[in-house]
Amino acid sequence: MKKVEYIIVGGGFAALFFAHRLIQEGISFILFAEEGKTASNISAGMVNPVVLKKFTTFDNALSQISELRKVLGEMEAYTGQDTLIDQPIHRIFHDEKEKETWLKKSEDENLSVFLNRSFVAVEGVNNPFGCGVVEQSFRIDVPLFFSSFFDYLESKGQLIRKRFEHSKINTETNQYGDISFSKIVFAEGIGVRNNPFFREIPIIVNKGHHLSIKINGFNQEKTFKKKHFLLPLSDGEYYYGGTYDRENETEQIDANAVEQLESGLKEIVGDDYEIVRVEYAFRPTTRDRKPILGQHKEHKNFYVFNGLGARGLLNGVHYSQALFNHIEKGEPIPEEAKSGR
Repeated sequence: MKKVEYIIVGGGFAALFFAHRLIQEGISFILFAEEGKTASNISAGMVNPVVLKKFTTFDNALSQISELRKVLGEMEAYTGQDTLIDQPIHRIFHDEKEKETWLKKSEDENLSVFLNRSFVAVEGVNNPFGCGVVEQSFRIDVPLFFSSFFDYLESKGQLIRKRFEHSKINTETNQYGDISFSKIVFAEGIGVRNNPFFREIPIIVNKGHHLSIKINGFNQEKTFKKKHFLLPLSDGEYYYGGTYDRENETEQIDANAVEQLESGLKEIVGDDYEIVRVEYAFRPTTRDRKPILGQHKEHKNFYVFNGLGARGLLNGVHYSQALFNHIEKGEPIPEEAKSGR
């Protein structure tokens, strides 16, 4: 019988950042992460403090960025891999009016630290009105982030790459197969809808597509955003995406989403590109765009961590700490993230 303090269920940012917190505190755990794609592991990995459609920000953006940078450094210390790519977003303007709005918003004390007032023009990209640089933004190498973390857990015997079967939990003895545990944290994304303990939480599925492309004669290391994000991957490929669809849950590529992406891509690079792959996944979102943290009403050692949505990378660190502090220190869950709100 293997005895651990925690079982964590999930393979996305929520699960991994909570696992990291336990590593830092020296607390034992097993992570169940089924093989396959998740909304997290095929994401762009963007860390963006500005809503680039309206040029607004959100509460505690700067402190959350600082928290994330610190955690990525801590993870590098034990994985041996630096996953942070310090390349700011270049927001391509649609017209002169957007530039004027940017300048006006940059006078706001909450936005002045993010919106650089000096515009730039980038060669080789269609940006007739120039670009605005989003300070404090960056991205991570998503494949390396997940592979290095999972490799580390495997080396420590803390990773099980199998589907977690909720029916095998013995709630009286706190056992799962040959694992004895004290607490379980379910960070399953949309998989929570199959979780008999937390299936009632109000998760809204948001389907997102992106393209992996090759662009002839294109050699940019910058990250761009107009309608969607365009950023370099490896082997001469680029990421372009992603879309948002709260109505469609079909397990297939949507032609309308691909058409939408290609339309936006052509505005930046023209027609001379090749689509290598089209991928999609389902983000777990909520109506108010705030995550859900909570404790089961009957099984007091069962917890849920979900609903990070498209900002899972940035929010994941902050709210994993909040959940840890709630469980281990008895601190209240932040009001905006309470499961019963």
